[in-house]
This record gives sequence, C-alpha cells and structure tokens, in this order.
Amino acid sequence: MGSNEMLSQDEIDALLKGTGIEEEASGSHQIQDYLDEMEADALGEIGNISFGSSATALSTLLNQKVEITTPEVSIIEKNQLANEFPQPYVAIEVNYTEGFRGSNLLVIEQSDAAIIADLMIGGDGTSPDLSMGEIHLSAVQEAMNQMMGSAATSMSTIFNKKVDISPPRLDLLNIPTGEGTDAIPDAEMIIKVSFRLKVGALIDSSIMQVLPLAFAKDLIQELMNPAAQVKEEPPAPAPAAVEQNPYTPPQPPQSASQHRQQDPYNGSAYQTHAAPPAQPSYRAPQPEYEVKPAEFASFDPLQPPAAENRNLDLLMDIPLQVTVELGRTKRSIREILELSSGSIIELDKLAGEPVDILINRKIVAKGEVVVIDENFGVRVTDIISQQDRLNKLK
Repeated sequence: MGSNEMLSQDEIDALLKGTGIEEEASGSHQIQDYLDEMEADALGEIGNISFGSSATALSTLLNQKVEITTPEVSIIEKNQLANEFPQPYVAIEVNYTEGFRGSNLLVIEQSDAAIIADLMIGGDGTSPDLSMGEIHLSAVQEAMNQMMGSAATSMSTIFNKKVDISPPRLDLLNIPTGEGTDAIPDAEMIIKVSFRLKVGALIDSSIMQVLPLAFAKDLIQELMNPAAQVKEEPPAPAPAAVEQNPYTPPQPPQSASQHRQQDPYNGSAYQTHAAPPAQPSYRAPQPEYEVKPAEFASFDPLQPPAAENRNLDLLMDIPLQVTVELGRTKRSIREILELSSGSIIELDKLAGEPVDILINRKIVAKGEVVVIDENFGVRVTDIISQQDRLNKLK
C-alpha cells in the first residue's frame, strides 16, 4: 500500500479476489454441484406427479380445492437445516416397504397443519387450534396417510412396479430446540423438493419433501434407466413336443426284418428288407356323456329358487329386529312440552284392533296382544307370504 494510503489496482484486484474466494467457501451448496439439470427435472417431475394425485385425495378429505404445484429442487447440508426450518413445523416420516429402500420426510408449517386438522374434525379452518393437541395430530396424520397412499399408487405407475409404504409417523419439528430431529434423514447432504400448497382461501404456503441425496439419486437412476434395474432371467425351457398320435406301433426285430438270399445269377448273397407291417388305425376314445332329463325351476311364488335357497341358508342365523306397534299419533311441540307424569296420549288405533308386526321397520304381519306369564306377547293373525317377506328383507 502506498504512502498516501491509496490502493493500487493490483491490491484492489487481490482483495476482490480474496473476498470472492471467501464468499464462495462460506456460501451454500448449489444443486448443480450434485445433480445435472436433467436429473433435477426428473426428481421434480416424480414429486409433481406423485403429489398431483395426493392433492386430489386431500381435496376429498377437506372438502376444499387443493393445489400442489411448482416443485423447486435444492440441496442443503444437514447442519444447515436450522436455517431452512427456523420456525415450528410438522414432520411426517414415510418409509418405503416395497419397491424402494429408503425414506423421506414431509414438512409443513405448524399453522398449516392446524388448519388441515380443524377441517378434518369438522371446523371451517378459520380459527384453528395452534396448540396441536392429540386429536389434531391424529387428524393430520390421517390426512397425510391418505396423501402418501395416493402418492405411492402414482409412483407404482411411474416406475412400473408395486410401491408400498408403512403408515406415516408424525412429529412436531422444531430444529432450534431439538424437538423432532430424530425424523430427519441421517445423511450429510439432503435434497429438498418444495411445492406450493394452496387449500381453498385458507392456505397459500409450501409443503416440502426432504430425502437423502443417495435415495434421490436411486429414484432418478431407476426412472431414467429402467432397463438397468431389471434382472436378467434365464430363458424358459422350450415346451416339449406334443404327440398327436399316442399309439406307437411295435418295431419288428432285426432278424425278422432282414434276411440273406442267394443271387440266382452270380451266386452272391444279398440282403433284402421286409416291408414293415401296416400300422393299425388309431381311434381316439370318445368322451362319455351323462344324459339327464331337463329340470325346470318351480314357478311356485312361495318357494324361492334353489340358488337363492342356498344363499338364504347362509343367512338363517342373522338376528333381525322385531317390533310390535300399538299405534301412532301426531302432537305439536307445545303439546309435547306440556306432557307430564299421568298424561294420556291417544293413539290412532281402536281398542281390540290388530297391532302391526314390523321386521326391520317394515310391516310383515298383524296380530293381537296377549299376556304370557308376566310378559306381553302377540299372536299372529295375518301375515304376508314367504316370498314377500324375503323381498322386504332385501
């Protein structure tokens, strides 16, 4: 540095260069350092298709329009997660049990989870309980279970194989205080796929998928090179030839088919071959048919068809509710409120008139009230046919 405290151009360049190196060393990692553009797009597309079906499932549960769009892929170090998730979140851990070996983590803001829980338990989502009690956590867990089930089905279609998951496990996540950090993937470099989440006019936020870098690369590799994941199988043995004619004629012995004769011209011996015996014709055995007289279904309305009888036998021991109705009447709300002990309610049936017998709230018979020992009973005086009774039970 000169005596006039002015910096030369070389000194300025050196300082700028040094500052740039320091900033680069202390800056965050870039996704391009680990995944090329095509791989990052492939990972985002996997999430986009999976969470597209999840949005439909969540929309049905919440009775709200749900949109999950615009995936953004980034990479972070595990020790920098506190900067990425500075406030309380809800984390849903998902483990794959078939199709893949690995797990990922869904992370949503606790306020968004409270709104989802409020909608799940019948609220309108405008005044959610941010304390997230046990019932709210269970409601969110069920919503995430439905979402990830739909996502697994979509992944089965993407990768052309069965993909299944274990029931998601839900935890409150507060990284600055260390709460729920056990659910974070045990990897130095972590991929974060962030989606925009909109639920009606209640939520306009984001939902994040967090997974280890190695597992993300496995997904990308299998999507982009499916043939490499298919194990070569040995070729199936060729099917044995089917003999058309099961009969094989016996072969004559060598001594009978060949004999030596004397040549009448030069006296030399020569061999002659006897003609093979004619093969007997083979006739395949004809199948035997059992002839029975035709049987026609009965037209008796009191007897159900034979197939229906067999099905009915399986239901004979099912209990049904039998009710005897003495009569009915209508009263205004004022009259109902004026009732007291000793009040008399007049019914619409006359004394001695048959009462109605109902099976599962459907009238099937009429009868008269009797007393059996100390209990009331009813004697059937008129009843509909068996077929009509069966029809009323359907």
